[in-house]
Amino acid sequence: FFLWLKISTILIRIIILNKISTIHSWCTPAGAIGYFLAVTLRRKLILDSFEPHAELMVENGTWSRNGAAFKLLFWLERKQSERANVAILVTEGMRGYALKKYMKLPSKIFVKPACVDLEKFKPAMRKDPFLLKELQLTDKVVCVYAGKFGGIYLMSEVFDFFKAAHQHWGSKFAVLLLTSHTVDDIKKYCQQSSLDFSVVSIRFVPHNEVPVYMGLGDFAINPMKPIPTRRFSAPIKDGEYWAIGLPVVIPKDISDDSEIIEKYNAGAVLDDLSLPSYQKAIKKIDLLLAEHGEQLSDRIRSLAVRYRNFSIAEDIYKKIYQRD
Repeated sequence: FFLWLKISTILIRIIILNKISTIHSWCTPAGAIGYFLAVTLRRKLILDSFEPHAELMVENGTWSRNGAAFKLLFWLERKQSERANVAILVTEGMRGYALKKYMKLPSKIFVKPACVDLEKFKPAMRKDPFLLKELQLTDKVVCVYAGKFGGIYLMSEVFDFFKAAHQHWGSKFAVLLLTSHTVDDIKKYCQQSSLDFSVVSIRFVPHNEVPVYMGLGDFAINPMKPIPTRRFSAPIKDGEYWAIGLPVVIPKDISDDSEIIEKYNAGAVLDDLSLPSYQKAIKKIDLLLAEHGEQLSDRIRSLAVRYRNFSIAEDIYKKIYQRD
């Protein structure tokens, strides 16, 4: 509360001194501050990356639906939806969710997923020979994951999937984790799934180095929990995977991405979180890698160009901020 009060006080001064007419906020926690500033100073409010947050925190087990945190943020999400002049949704499906949950949306609506810098994430970053040798990944079938485990992400299920992949490919299989988790954390997860830790490489690198490490993979995994509100979000990591040209394994009903991957045969969608489903997905990835080669990389890259291009955001911002 005191942090919000301090931030709001600073922002009020900045807004008044610089004669700022529009408050542009990202996601609903920041949008809560934006809402109070817009009401207090009678400014325009733009909600960017507007997606559910309060119910997501309940669904992933972090908050209780009866708790003060959920009730406060959910109320603030409704107030933001009522007050905003413009809402930029991350999926088209968010429109129906907002109308059902918040009862109102601004008249100006745009849809913009999490976009990716296609100049930084590109197929040219694939299979750096120096890093392949350093990490002993040469001639391996590498599954790469960039992110954390737990919270909004699956945990034990991911390592069960890795175990199934290891059984399928044997010694040719390897996992590359770009994560802040400690080695001890990863060892514990491996032990719980009876996965040989020797198949796992762990690196925690700055974001500007992520593309070249991500490019060491042959395919990627997005282990977001398939909870209802994930249908209305847009994971940034899928766009990064696509931009580099990696097929993706993903649970069903994650944003629009699960449908895109299924429609364009750009990976494998898990029917459920079970061993038969993992085995089915692994066989599909194996077939994709064997049959399509470099053409697969180019085809998947085209998804990022179409669905995650910065030009999507640029066009929307031009429409919002164009002068009359």
